[in-house]
Amino acid sequence: MEYRETAVSGVFVIQPRVFADSRGYFVESFKQAEFEQHVGPINFIQDNESKSTRGVLRGLHYQRGAFSQAKLVRVISGTVFDVAVDLRHSSPTFGKHVAIELSGENKTQLFIPRGFAHGFLVLSDEAVFTYKVDNVYAPQSEACIQWSDPELAVEWPIDDGEQLILSPKDLLGVPFREAELFP
Repeated sequence: MEYRETAVSGVFVIQPRVFADSRGYFVESFKQAEFEQHVGPINFIQDNESKSTRGVLRGLHYQRGAFSQAKLVRVISGTVFDVAVDLRHSSPTFGKHVAIELSGENKTQLFIPRGFAHGFLVLSDEAVFTYKVDNVYAPQSEACIQWSDPELAVEWPIDDGEQLILSPKDLLGVPFREAELFP
């Protein structure tokens, strides 16, 4: 696997090796020792998966305080535009974001450390999105920032006239300036 740290501190793009032949392909998507050698110690405790249709936008989500989560995200099938926003007030990249296309075709993964908000927009007719987390889900600590906050200036690839599909929770996201941040 190839590990490349992005311009936002602590976020890594991970490109696994794909072994393809006439039967299909094989890919090693995670290897603990190799991950820790390139990124650092991690103890993933749970794998999650979601399936969404075109135009679904999930995010920008995060968990506050002791329930903050690091994530290793990837797409099994379909294509998404994935975004991670640095909420670590003491970070030199505070308020900056990483945006990348993840797909079942490119097999690219994104590691997002604790202290980030995360979201994605489905670009294909359907997408299966999966991610590892290093902490339990705690609904009482969940928070959401407006996906369209002008201060964050995320350039979501939305077609003219395309109707986004957002959950009630995502519609109630707070502006970045009102979000509870990390030290």
